[in-house]
Amino acid sequence: MWVFLTILLLTGCAGPSIDDYRDRAPTLVPDQFFQGSLVARGVVKDFSGEVIRTFDADIEASWSEDGIGTLDEVFRFDDGEVDTRVWTLIPEDGGYRAEAGDVVEPGFMTWRGNAINMKYVLRVPYGDGTIDVRMDDWMYLVTPDTLINETAMTKWGIPVGEVVLVIRRTGYSDNN
Repeated sequence: MWVFLTILLLTGCAGPSIDDYRDRAPTLVPDQFFQGSLVARGVVKDFSGEVIRTFDADIEASWSEDGIGTLDEVFRFDDGEVDTRVWTLIPEDGGYRAEAGDVVEPGFMTWRGNAINMKYVLRVPYGDGTIDVRMDDWMYLVTPDTLINETAMTKWGIPVGEVVLVIRRTGYSDNN
């Protein structure tokens, strides 16, 4: 009985693999989608799934000649908070090492088909201090100019929240 319950529990914890999306379209290529001006709209949910904040964001994305990407993000939350994050995406082992000022454990971005996955540890304000939260970030390209992003947040393996957002390329048309 214990073996069955352990297998059931471990199977329930297994998530999708990035390879599951290998043949999905439209194809998501990070240095093509994340180029120029993008806008995002989203929600932050607590551990129970209740929406506790909404936000919008502006993202300026660019790539150097040596393939290093920069995503400069400005978030505006419904409670008036404004937050910035500048990602640096460095080519490494067929993906990108992803670094930012409030990312205390850099992520590694991989992609296949229409999906990107990136796991990292983010330091977030909490009460009078901060806590480090593990982020499991999944992005899915649904049209050439629209990406849906879901991020599961955990602390010590326990779900503490989720972020869901839509990112759109601005000034994009199918003729670009």
